[in-house]
Amino acid sequence: MIRTIVLWALVLAGGAFALQWLEYQYMARAFSRDIYIAVIGTAFAAGGVWLGWKLTSRAAPAPFALNAAAQASLGLTGQEMKVLEHLAAGQSNKEIARTLGLSPNTVKTHIANLFAKLEVARRTQAIGKARDLQLIP
Repeated sequence: MIRTIVLWALVLAGGAFALQWLEYQYMARAFSRDIYIAVIGTAFAAGGVWLGWKLTSRAAPAPFALNAAAQASLGLTGQEMKVLEHLAAGQSNKEIARTLGLSPNTVKTHIANLFAKLEVARRTQAIGKARDLQLIP
């Protein structure tokens, strides 16, 4: 923490010194007014870009790791996991059936089993609980 405070104090002191030096040079009429405007504008633009980059940069998210213990404790089968993944992708029962090569009634049965095992009543609740348990990304 002390290191950060000292670093920013030095940056601010350097900026204040640079502005004072530019003001002195302006009063001494060493350069034209346009050059001072360009230097100050460039400094503030560069500082804004740097600050924006620092404030918005984020660490890369960790790769998804399936929680096999939760899957085993809930007793989810492989087919139910596939249906859950397609459910999370926003597919309808017919789309899931077509993608997995199952009948729509089988998909309904898998979804009913998922609801019972996850103890939820709606698709959104099932997806939310599965994400909380790290069953799906």
